[in-house]
Amino acid sequence: MKEKLDAIIPKATAKRLALYYRYLRTLHDKGIDKTNSKELSEALQVDSATIRRDFSYFGELGKRGYGYDVENLVNFFAKTLNDDQLTKVALVGVGNLGSALLKYKFHQNNNLRISVAFDSDKNLVGKKIGDIEIFPMNKIKEILEKEKLEIVILAVPSEVAQELAEELIEIGVKGFLNFTPHRIITPNDVVVQSVDLTNELQTLIYFLKKKKEEL
Repeated sequence: MKEKLDAIIPKATAKRLALYYRYLRTLHDKGIDKTNSKELSEALQVDSATIRRDFSYFGELGKRGYGYDVENLVNFFAKTLNDDQLTKVALVGVGNLGSALLKYKFHQNNNLRISVAFDSDKNLVGKKIGDIEIFPMNKIKEILEKEKLEIVILAVPSEVAQELAEELIEIGVKGFLNFTPHRIITPNDVVVQSVDLTNELQTLIYFLKKKKEEL
């Protein structure tokens, strides 16, 4: 297996890596030693040719006639996705969505954990949701620099998303999981993954309608 990638991984492939990893962990937990692209395709509803192409970007992950060693793949994708070490992130915005994210047990499934939260609501500041304390916005710079946090989940109103992102970038934030409908603009060295729940639901409705028309 290659320790360093020689090719640029397409975004579509990158988005599927966590899907592969999660399912491979399930196989590993069941004591299954090997799998192949056909079995993965049936389980994940991803074309087997697509799976083989995705894996090919990372070198020789399997053997012809044998398939893929599950444990090796789990270890490889854990390292590729940085899940072989704990990654702490900050949450900004503890409204309904933010509160739900704080209650979600990320660390039960992987090494990702929200370690601190911020909000401008004085009624929330100082309280804890689970074991996560909520700090005032004026503490962001101090805490993020102290904890060396580079990833922030944004669950704030759309109208403040861009300005807030710019302020966070100035203090060293390099990645955003953006839950606002606003598409924030960032420098090339900053990565943004946007999650628009309304858009996802509308997309689902569209495909459901198309399925019904085909029947």
